[in-house]
Amino acid sequence: MASGQILEANGLTKTIGGHRILKGLDFNVYRGQVIGLLGKNGAGKSTLMDVLLGFAIPTGGSCRVFGEDSARMRASTKARIGFVPQSDELMGLMTGAQHLALAASFYDNWNKELVQRLASDWQVPLDRRAGAMSGGERQKLATLMALGHRPELLVMDEPASGLDPVARRQFMRTILDIASDTSRAILYSSHIVGDIERTASHIWMMREGELVWRGELDQLKESVVRLQIRAAQTIDPALKLPGLLDLSVFGCTATATLRDWQPSRLAELERLTGADIEVEPLGLEDIFLAVQA
Repeated sequence: MASGQILEANGLTKTIGGHRILKGLDFNVYRGQVIGLLGKNGAGKSTLMDVLLGFAIPTGGSCRVFGEDSARMRASTKARIGFVPQSDELMGLMTGAQHLALAASFYDNWNKELVQRLASDWQVPLDRRAGAMSGGERQKLATLMALGHRPELLVMDEPASGLDPVARRQFMRTILDIASDTSRAILYSSHIVGDIERTASHIWMMREGELVWRGELDQLKESVVRLQIRAAQTIDPALKLPGLLDLSVFGCTATATLRDWQPSRLAELERLTGADIEVEPLGLEDIFLAVQA
């Protein structure tokens, strides 16, 4: 395993009921990375997390966590991981405090002071049974249980979906302040693109079981741009441009979204099209919609 590497996958596939959910994924995750995983419902995000954490066995390829096969991790290796599932598995009759005490019993390095401080900051009603908590309160409790042992790898599946915008922002900021340092890595999925844009250092985009983008957020923003094209004559609706993701033509003007953009291409495109072209940067949500189209 390379220095600083936590996760590694090569040709990772997963088939369920004859349907290929994961299609030959290759990736690496290193300490210090905060990876935001984006994809439509059914893209394979949750299945990917299940395979990474050993909850599901891959159909093909390999997946290694801290150098061990994900499906055969030792208990000591699993203890280095924290996981927040999309649907919590809390026991309705147990209070929040009882859940935390149970989680703490599995770890010698449980940080009681940290958990108590976060429970107070997040207003988690530890004296209330989980069955009587709101969805957002249950999410916070499940996250406390995943954070208490200060995991080296934190995996979260839609961790803040049940929170209001103010609570969600505070929640995500606190998690990243605690868990995001050079000795740890975070992988989390969210349908809230703004959360990922504010917090992630790296972006993975999934579409129909494939990783269609994997890299640094800043690099992604530089490589996908929108072109505003203005010509003296009508623009061909079938205009071909390298890396074209989307094209809308309105007579002598057009809007095009391109991937793999290099600023050096601008002069050549203007010469080929005989048009004036303005390059616009895009936010992550616009990039995600263009890549998924």
